[in-house]
Amino acid sequence: MALHQIIQRWLLIGVDLDAGPSPPAPLPPEPLRPLIDALAPTHQRYDLMAVDFGHRYRSAFWMIYLLSATAVLFAVMPLALGWDDSRHTMHPLLFLWALGEVAIILVVGLIYWTGHRRDWQGQWLYARTQAELTWYLPLIAPLVDYSGSADTASWYSRAFEGAQPLHAEDGIQKLCAQYEPLARQCVAQAWSVPGFARDYARWTIEVLEGQCHYHRRVVKRQRAIMHRVHSLNNKLFGVTAVAALVHLWVHSRWLSVVTTFFPALGASLHGALAQSEAYRLAVTSERLVYELGDAIKRIQATQEGSQPGAVQDVHDATREAIGVILEEHQDWHMLVRPHHLPLG
Repeated sequence: MALHQIIQRWLLIGVDLDAGPSPPAPLPPEPLRPLIDALAPTHQRYDLMAVDFGHRYRSAFWMIYLLSATAVLFAVMPLALGWDDSRHTMHPLLFLWALGEVAIILVVGLIYWTGHRRDWQGQWLYARTQAELTWYLPLIAPLVDYSGSADTASWYSRAFEGAQPLHAEDGIQKLCAQYEPLARQCVAQAWSVPGFARDYARWTIEVLEGQCHYHRRVVKRQRAIMHRVHSLNNKLFGVTAVAALVHLWVHSRWLSVVTTFFPALGASLHGALAQSEAYRLAVTSERLVYELGDAIKRIQATQEGSQPGAVQDVHDATREAIGVILEEHQDWHMLVRPHHLPLG
């Protein structure tokens, strides 16, 4: 378990994060299985890479913020313990606290330098984008017109003509060019199979339902983290205010520690929360749950009426639904990218 997950698990002790039962795994139509199986290793490679760099980046900024507060604690502890008094028996070891503070600052600098030099954030964004776009390629493949020549190899650009280019699409273009012969064969066979349009619509709905469940979990988790951090900050502020008032009458070194360290800890928690973009992620995911729900209804509507499962209707509804997912991914990319690991 990564450090940021441990911290968040501690923050969320006692919180009910149940978002309901997970939907069953999407069952793709048989004609598309060869394409799905061929793309699976690439998707898995990028997915593992995204998880790895995502853990590194998010753990890094949580550690930097919390270590910064710890450095403040090291700075005031000698005062609280009385080691600054030349008559104290531990006064000769006073320098150890200073060394500890310097060591913490050096660790913070090392984390920042390593993450920036190795571009943990950039690697995470690139790998997550590649994994997402690769995952949806089999869903996009039946929407592409393979007849004639195209200006681009990307199935996304061809399925969404005139749409804004996707981030990291160069790698996807190479992947599309590599697997286009297989996609042509699978799609050509697929639309000739009776009931494929119905199975394709069902599969798309199952994929979207999985996305809805994922975003419901994101909403609950991010809102719970915000509530806990804000609640903890209010308590830290309250204790600090009381300690500052008491300090007017009672001169205690430990009160100085409270009025110094607690605000630093609160600021660090708030900084890490802001860096994680918890509020905007929660709001975006909440909006997506509704938009994907509407997209599911539109696809379901293609299976009703006088011509249930009409190919063009399924095409249009599916293209619109996938467009919602792609737009969300673009928004997420633009949301996270500006931080660019000056981790704060």
